[in-house]
Amino acid sequence: MITFPGTLDDVDAARAVRRAGAEAVPLWHGDHDLRGVDAVVVPGGFSYGDYLRAGAIASLAPIMREVVDAAGRGLPVLGICNGFQILCEAHLLPGALVANAGLHFLCRDLVLTVENGRTAWTADYAAGDQLLVPLKSQEGRYVADAATLDELEGEGRVVFRYRDGAPNGSARNIAGVTNAAGNVVGLMPHPEHATSTLTGPSEDGLGLFTSVLKATVAAGS
Repeated sequence: MITFPGTLDDVDAARAVRRAGAEAVPLWHGDHDLRGVDAVVVPGGFSYGDYLRAGAIASLAPIMREVVDAAGRGLPVLGICNGFQILCEAHLLPGALVANAGLHFLCRDLVLTVENGRTAWTADYAAGDQLLVPLKSQEGRYVADAATLDELEGEGRVVFRYRDGAPNGSARNIAGVTNAAGNVVGLMPHPEHATSTLTGPSEDGLGLFTSVLKATVAAGS
C-alpha cells in the first residue's frame, strides 16, 4: 500500500485488503524496496498536490521505479483514482486522465459493468456483473487516441465501464483498463469504499481484493 504526500485513501484501501483476508504492508513514496509484497495497491488522493498533471510527479518517485520493474515481472498492481493516473503517467497503462467534462469535481455512487473477469484483480467477477461503487474525482476523464481505444476494445482490455454513461466524459464510457498481461489494472471509481455496507453503498468492491489474494496464493502453491 503506497503512500505519497497527499494520498488520502490509503487507510481505506488497507482496510479493504484486510477485509479480503490479506496483510496490508505500508510503503512510502521514497522507499527503494517493495518489502517482498505479493501485490501493490496505488491508492487515491492528490499525490504531491496534483501539481503539473495529476499523478505526474508521483510516477517519478523512487518507489514507482520498483513498481514498474516488478510489474514487468508479473507483480499484480492496482491503481485507484489518483493511482490510475499515476499508472498511466508511469506508462504501465495506456491513455491519460484529464479534467472531467464540465470541469466539476464529481462525487456520487454509480454502477460499473465488469467487462473483463480474467485479470488478477477481477477473477472473482464474471463479465456482465454490476458493481455499485463511489466515484470522486476532478480529473477522471479517461482519454486515448482512437487506435489505442480500438486496441483496448479488440484485446478485451477494458475492465470496467460506466453502465449508465460516464459522468466525467470518459471515452467509450471506460472506467478501468488493464495491461496486456492482465496483472496491472487501473480504475477511476473507488472499490475500496465499497467493501462494507456500514461505510459504503455496497460490498461489491471487495472482489478486487479477494481476486488478487487468490491469484497470489495460487501462484505460490
